[in-house]
Amino acid sequence: MSGLTVRYGAFRAVDDLALHVPAGRLTAVIGPNGAGKTTFFNAVSGLVRPAAGRILFDGADLAGRRPDEITAAGLVRTFQIARGFPRLTVFEHLMLYAQDNPGEGLWAALTGARRREAEIAERALAVAARLKLTRVLDNRVTDISGGQKKLLEIGRGLMAEPRLLLLDEPVAGVNPTLAEEIGDQLVALVAGGLTLLLIEHDMALVERIADHVIVMAEGRRLAEGSFAEIRDDHAVQEAYLGGGVLADADG
Repeated sequence: MSGLTVRYGAFRAVDDLALHVPAGRLTAVIGPNGAGKTTFFNAVSGLVRPAAGRILFDGADLAGRRPDEITAAGLVRTFQIARGFPRLTVFEHLMLYAQDNPGEGLWAALTGARRREAEIAERALAVAARLKLTRVLDNRVTDISGGQKKLLEIGRGLMAEPRLLLLDEPVAGVNPTLAEEIGDQLVALVAGGLTLLLIEHDMALVERIADHVIVMAEGRRLAEGSFAEIRDDHAVQEAYLGGGVLADADG
């Protein structure tokens, strides 16, 4: 993408941002609070309309497109379960978020949709097995753990069969053991050919799993490279108020 700008009045939450997300790799976007990371994700996923700039994906400019059009193009963003349907079961969530869900067929099993619904159900079972959610498939999402909700968020994204999956803080609020497990799942997804772009504040996780790191500050790209490269970057250390956040990642 190039020249991406999102304005709120005179304030530029994202300011002439240019960056490249390498295909088939796990890229982490980090930065201090207020850096513009979430607004950047909102623009890429179509939730906010950029004032300027291009978002090129597979040769098409997605800037200003509707969220459903962006999802259909293969660029999918996950959302917290709270933004979904909390009374549905885990299985129903996975079924509902399939990119080519037959819609009414999910609920009424309409004649023309039954075959496709069966295929989606098979895919939902496979995604659940991959993410170790099989034993809670019949549970309502209000009855599963926070860590399982995070895995379900990832699963919902996978049901849309993305080529690029955007994840916003996939381990926020989960215990270290489960955070490590989620990290392993993300690495496995990339090994299987998926491209991942995530916002994350857990620097230990970023150091362990990210192939490429982009640092944002004040709406702009401040630095990019491997974790070791950005950790040693003076401008990055200044953005993190003396390096305390990044230094913690070394233990």
